[in-house]
Amino acid sequence: MPVWAYKGVDAAGKTISGAKDADSPKMLRAMMRREGVIVTDVAAAKAGKAAVAGQGSGLSREVDLARLVERVKRQDVAAFTRQLSTLLRAGIPLAESLGALFEQIENAKFKTIVGDVRMRVNEGSSLADALARHGRAFEEVYVSMVRAGETAGNLDEVLARLADFLESQIRLRSKVVGALIYPIIMAIVGTVIMSILMVAVVPQVTQLFDDAEKVLPWYTQLLIWVSDLIGNRWYLFVTGVPAFFYAALRWTRSSVGKPLWDRFKLWLPIVGPIARQIAIARFARTLGTMLSSGVPLLRALDISKDILGNHVLLKVIEGAREQIQQGESIAATLRKSGHFPSVVTHMIAVGERAGQLEQMLGNIAGVYEAEVEMKLGRLTTMLEPIMIVVMGGAVAFIVFSILAPIMDMNSVL
Repeated sequence: MPVWAYKGVDAAGKTISGAKDADSPKMLRAMMRREGVIVTDVAAAKAGKAAVAGQGSGLSREVDLARLVERVKRQDVAAFTRQLSTLLRAGIPLAESLGALFEQIENAKFKTIVGDVRMRVNEGSSLADALARHGRAFEEVYVSMVRAGETAGNLDEVLARLADFLESQIRLRSKVVGALIYPIIMAIVGTVIMSILMVAVVPQVTQLFDDAEKVLPWYTQLLIWVSDLIGNRWYLFVTGVPAFFYAALRWTRSSVGKPLWDRFKLWLPIVGPIARQIAIARFARTLGTMLSSGVPLLRALDISKDILGNHVLLKVIEGAREQIQQGESIAATLRKSGHFPSVVTHMIAVGERAGQLEQMLGNIAGVYEAEVEMKLGRLTTMLEPIMIVVMGGAVAFIVFSILAPIMDMNSVL
């Protein structure tokens, strides 16, 4: 059944648009009329592209689907994967399952993608090939696991593992982001407060010192200089700070800067261990999920190394892959690198000997995810008093730098 993009007006007079499957535009108009929507424009959604009704020449204008996929949330993909696994496990055919899920999806962009996937499956394409055309919504690890599930005939089980994998990644990312939100907000609020003090309060008070023509201590002179810099040369901060961060970001993503930056992150006292544990947890979870889904080891390593997000650890996995091709074990190659903790290599070695590498990798991921959560919670708890002390110290410096000369002047008088 083809997919149609439509534009219409609902009962409240609001303009709406979306995509829906129907045998013909006439049937689509009838279906939407029963839902209280009057369709004004309709066009066929073409494979690989979405036709947006009412734009461009005629009724439609082709829009590159890659632009639409950018805002598809991982939560939508995880829910879709879980529901598709449940339907397939219940014995519902793949095409029919995709059609049922297509009707339930609320995200218009993701709905168009699923409609295109279903259309291609109906035309005889495999699910993996149809998903591979939408790489921004379905990553390479997703497509590879689906392909392995189709080959082995256990697609429903693979999709269930994929849903577990995606949900665990979402939880881990949410914990990391949640731990960073508070200190970022505190830093912004502190910067605004200090800027107001420097621009509005300090110049008025320090004007007394200019009238007294008295030699000021170095800390008061420093305060006046900083206040003058912020108040009279604010444009340096407005242009210089964003330019600095942009240049630093470009450097950390360059071929020269990224290895150095990733190595520096692993070297940091508090951030380094957490970054390493996050990378190892993601790597173990991805590799274990792919191996349990039937993906070959070397292929799984190729895909899993990109999950690490660290150039140093990525090079370790690349070197391990070459040694594994020559007959070495995974545990031995990772142990030689020195970048993976001994407990991780020991558990992998036990899993290899027992023939339960997939389960052992899952255990490693679970342990490290729990440890990351505990450390992030502890770090967030520590950051609160640290930020308060820093802000209090800055305010105390301002007050002392102003009061000390005033008290000295009073003593002289």
